[in-house]
Amino acid sequence: MNHPDRLRAAVAAEGTTPLIGVFDMFSASVSAQHYDGMFISGFGFAASHYGLPDIGFIAWPDIVAFVQRLRLAFPEQHLLVDIDDGYVDPETACHTVQHLEAIGASGVILEDQKRPRRCGHVNGKQILPLEEYLEKLNLVLAARRDLVVVARTDATEESEILRRAKALAATDADVVLVDGVRSVEWIRKVRDVIGDKPLLFNQIAGGKSPRLSLPELSDLGVDVAIYSTPCLFAAQTAMDTALRRLKEDDGRLPEVTPSGVGVAECLALLEKNISRHHRREATVAR
Repeated sequence: MNHPDRLRAAVAAEGTTPLIGVFDMFSASVSAQHYDGMFISGFGFAASHYGLPDIGFIAWPDIVAFVQRLRLAFPEQHLLVDIDDGYVDPETACHTVQHLEAIGASGVILEDQKRPRRCGHVNGKQILPLEEYLEKLNLVLAARRDLVVVARTDATEESEILRRAKALAATDADVVLVDGVRSVEWIRKVRDVIGDKPLLFNQIAGGKSPRLSLPELSDLGVDVAIYSTPCLFAAQTAMDTALRRLKEDDGRLPEVTPSGVGVAECLALLEKNISRHHRREATVAR
């Protein structure tokens, strides 16, 4: 089964499929120890690769190169890629989608924002006219072979949310995402208006959406949950804490405890990503 079909099967399975936001190869290495799927978050990638907020700095060759490295290191993981607005131009969106499919991505998320874009959970978002977004979306759908395509709207006005969600569900997109949805009630409203189309929910710490467990999301009819930033925010917190402690201890490193990480533990994690080890494991499995 190819990567897009594997993701489709996971989406169709009972319950809510979680995909964890990763921002570099190391966060992906940690995530892979706990979950079967990754979300290549624009928020995280912009922060890690450029040191900038997610407002439109990402260039498509950079995200393609990152996904290529991910696929080699993690051949069994679901890889759902945030491609923002398709990098403005519909032709660029189609070109990027075809590159990502060729290197083994499982799916992409295409939003209806216009530039300057914003994180889906902050104020100030602007959206394209629906007809203009649908034209871009349909070109992307025609350009893909099997790739899963998530149609995303960033509408914030209530009637427009439902109008767009219904229109996206009527396309050949595989999944619908309304980003920044503010309440359980509105999850139910979106679920009702999109019919049988799979629904994706985006959770981000400090964002506009309620904090919900996977069982709660499953009860609401949510098929996929992406967790955009737990790795990124945890890394920021942990690094800040570690460096504060190092300064307080006048540069003396803390002792490595059985529950901590030193050279050996870090190398053991990274060695799992070497591609020749994957081939050996596959041979042993057969």
